[in-house]
Amino acid sequence: MKKMLLTLVAVSALTAAALPAAAAPRGANNINAHQAQIEHRINQGVRGHKLTQREATQLRTQVRQVARLEARYRVNGLQNWERQDLDRRLDRVGAQVTAQMNDRDRGGGHYAGGYRR
Repeated sequence: MKKMLLTLVAVSALTAAALPAAAAPRGANNINAHQAQIEHRINQGVRGHKLTQREATQLRTQVRQVARLEARYRVNGLQNWERQDLDRRLDRVGAQVTAQMNDRDRGGGHYAGGYRR
């Protein structure tokens, strides 16, 4: 019984370790999905008045910069380190989206100071 339980635990651990690698698709789809997710979050932030138009514009500019870099990387084929670089850059933009959405600025011209610009 003890041997069977240990075998079951070992198989479960190996399966759990393999899931993150299988769940994260590689290649262009992953990068494009990451970009689309960030764009969607920016749009939600504007609609939910958690991002000002200025913040949204700045964040979209950063996403476009990563897309331009992706295009340059793809000229000679996308290498692993380039894919990782793009993911890191998109992670940083995503973190900035989160920070901007939580900084208490309000979209639609309402700012933390309570006045309209």
